[in-house]
Amino acid sequence: MRAIVCSAFADPPVLALGDLPIPELGPGEVRLRVRAAGVNFADTLMVRGKYQTRPDFPFVPGMEMAGEIDGLGAGVLDFAVGERVLATAEHGAFAEFARVRAADCAKIPDTMDFATAATFPVVYGTAHGGLAWRAALQEGESLLVLGAAGGVGLAAVEVGKAMGAFVVAAASDGARGQIAMQHGADTAIDYASEDLREIVRQITNGKGVDAVFDPVGGSAFDAALRATAWEGRIVVVGFAAGQVQQIPANLLLVKNVAALGFFWGSYRRHDPARLKASLDTLLGWWAQGLLKPRVDARFKLEDAALALAQLTDRKGTGKTVIEIA
Repeated sequence: MRAIVCSAFADPPVLALGDLPIPELGPGEVRLRVRAAGVNFADTLMVRGKYQTRPDFPFVPGMEMAGEIDGLGAGVLDFAVGERVLATAEHGAFAEFARVRAADCAKIPDTMDFATAATFPVVYGTAHGGLAWRAALQEGESLLVLGAAGGVGLAAVEVGKAMGAFVVAAASDGARGQIAMQHGADTAIDYASEDLREIVRQITNGKGVDAVFDPVGGSAFDAALRATAWEGRIVVVGFAAGQVQQIPANLLLVKNVAALGFFWGSYRRHDPARLKASLDTLLGWWAQGLLKPRVDARFKLEDAALALAQLTDRKGTGKTVIEIA
């Protein structure tokens, strides 16, 4: 099978289109004929050796995918060969075939295409888990989303609205803010040229926001922390700005603010049942029209390095997908 192969950690990454054996199956596993693979910021970190997990070489990048089931391992009873599914994995999606755990698969609604399905589980799962489990976001509360036009940021805007929040979208320019507004944000801030803290205070009548969803980090986090209300919650999901912020504990103390980390991928190991329930909820919201995934760019398998570069440069909006014939 054709596959994108990473043989060494490097920056910029060194990726090659290779020819690998079609994976064999173990108990509880299924093999997918991959039709589309989602591209995530985490993939750009993994091929550089900067992610939380470091696979053995050589490995195939890619954490989410969609396609048809091509084979079933022993003990798999919930799926059949030929069924359309989406799936997540630690890696392996950027290939014509992938081996995944049956527990990490979900059947795709008949009206959902492969590109949408392949870009759905990670960003929407991260948004839902971060807001529902960690921030404990409640209906009627205010939510500030940083990086609101990116893949996970845009998902957080939509999930926040589905949960009944007043959503403030913070983006790096006005055009990206307008995209977030089109996906349900109640208002938008251009934090590259506007005073985020001051505008949030105006929007919330001096209170500050109840919750913050932050995949950006750096100086944006610093401003958002100061714009958080008394007993607010700020959820850290990533550092797209390239700077890991140091959190001033005195601000947490004075305002009784909770700073919470959220690593969606860890639930695949610690609590997969919770991930499945979350995905069921999200697919239900999609069926109701509450979630409208934006696929911004499409690449061929051999152009995977270009797809990763687009995310590294933070030029895209919504999600990037690799389509595999």
